[in-house]
Parts: sequence; C-alpha cells; structure tokens
Amino acid sequence: MEIWKSKGFSISTNKKYLDVELIHHFLSQEAYWSKGIPKETVIKSIEHTALCFGVYKGEVDHEASQQVGFARVVSDLATFAYLSDVFILLEYRKLGLSKWLMDIICNHHQLNDIRRFMLATNDAHSLYKKYGFEEISNPERLMQKVRQFPY
Repeated sequence: MEIWKSKGFSISTNKKYLDVELIHHFLSQEAYWSKGIPKETVIKSIEHTALCFGVYKGEVDHEASQQVGFARVVSDLATFAYLSDVFILLEYRKLGLSKWLMDIICNHHQLNDIRRFMLATNDAHSLYKKYGFEEISNPERLMQKVRQFPY
C-alpha cells in the first residue's frame, strides 16, 4: 500500500482508509453514471478492484484526515485496465487534485505494462487527453451490454 503527499493532501491505495459512506453517497447521489447504486454494490466493487485510490485532506493515516476524492482501476494488472468512479468533491475542485490523482494513476508501477487502458467520460475529455487517453480509433470493434435500470 502506497501513500503520496503534497500540499496538505495525500493519496493512498490502502483500502482500509477509504470512507465507504462518502464514496457511496457521491456515487449514488451526485455521479451521473451511478445514481441510485446500492451501498452493497459499492462495497463489492471496491473489494474486487485491483487498485483503489483515495484522496485525502491531511495525512491519510491521521485520524483528522478527510477523504475528498476517489478513483478505482479495474484491471488484471497485466494487459487491461479500466479507470472508473473518478471524483473529487465539489469543494475541493480547482486545486489540482484531479491532475495529481491522474499523475499518480498513470505512473503507478503496477500499471506501467498495461496494453489497453480505457475509461468512459461525459465531460472530462480534456483532463484525460493530457494523460494520453484518446477517443476510440475503431469504435465499431467495441461492443457493450448495458442494463438500463440495474439499481
């Protein structure tokens, strides 16, 4: 489990520090991609995700720290990764935290050899392009199965 620190904030991959209540609240109430997601589903997704990144105000291992962001990378850690559930709480945006989080994720030693790293976004294309993500060159090759009302 790793910890990075900068300017009064920290990022950790240690799942024990994650504030599941905060993550669930954001994903179920505020995120356009997961409105209504049950807490049990959020817990299961964290448990089965290779790498979860918590962003914290203060020292992550200090009891006064507060989680302010999150991202998870679903991956086999060999050939494929999918970046999901990325957020910084509204009151902590415009501080460079999302860029710092993306720097940490994109340079993480367990993701260096990934052949295909994917994500989906409705409104953050310019952020992700800075980290090498680009639009699908052959979208006709991709398929998906989406359940309209899974929650």
